Amino acid sequence: MQLGFFLKEAFRGLSRNSAPALAALLTVMLTALVLGVFIPIQQATTGTANEVRNRVVVDVYLKGEATPGERKELRGALEDTTNVKSVDFISKAEGLEQARRKNPRAFKDGAALLGKNPLPDTYRVIPEDPGKVGAIVDRLAPKEADGVRVPSLAGIDEVRNKEEDTEKILSATGLVKILTAGLAALLLFASVALVANTLRLSIFARRREVEVMKLVGATNWFIRWPFVIEGVFVGFMGGVLAVLLLTIAKETFIDPLADRFALLAAPETIDFPLLVIVLLLACVAVSAAGSALTLRRFLRV
Repeated sequence: MQLGFFLKEAFRGLSRNSAPALAALLTVMLTALVLGVFIPIQQATTGTANEVRNRVVVDVYLKGEATPGERKELRGALEDTTNVKSVDFISKAEGLEQARRKNPRAFKDGAALLGKNPLPDTYRVIPEDPGKVGAIVDRLAPKEADGVRVPSLAGIDEVRNKEEDTEKILSATGLVKILTAGLAALLLFASVALVANTLRLSIFARRREVEVMKLVGATNWFIRWPFVIEGVFVGFMGGVLAVLLLTIAKETFIDPLADRFALLAAPETIDFPLLVIVLLLACVAVSAAGSALTLRRFLRV
């Protein structure tokens, strides 16, 4: 049983059943197009959500009379705290400059409205997992029975993490991640089911041919290989057409607009060459597997 024989039978089957094969090819192409558009969008959305989550920080305000030794001890304690990614020191002058950039009217002459710099020196704590930022706050300033937070380390004047804003950020980004993951799973399942169903219709049109081959003694794999090769060819060609359309859309619309819309140029999205490889492999694998598995019911003669 030569590979050439299977190839010949596969292409003969395609030519004799061009309509079902064309329907399967178009189904694969449309499915690949949808996946090719959805994958970067899903990654960009998730990446943007992660960037928003990274804005969750804990500001530790230092006492004005804190000694250098207390400051050093506090920084070491902060760096050793669980879930702390990094600790940045923001001096009073740096804090004033940042406030002036955010609100130039209030700080137009370089000083606060009170006539002096009222901002404290600050340690800005960036968590590794923003979802567990509350544990850092509880470690630095646990709540007492009356609900008031009291600093647990010397040198700390106050601990702030904008709890209300943090909860909004975490709930919103968490919902985005759940929705995009759910849509990705649903789309993948629907794509596989759609391609498999189209291939089933294609093979159903040739069920008599399969039954005759089975009755004259052909083995299951002898019958199956031409169909698998057909599936590989249909999947590959459908993937190629989808890639061509995606390339045209990318060169014509996406790239010219990337500089104007940050979402289109999001660094977290998959590289286009890698996306092409993933789509082609997925199209070939799903089509080949769909042909082989769908054929099983017609091999029971």
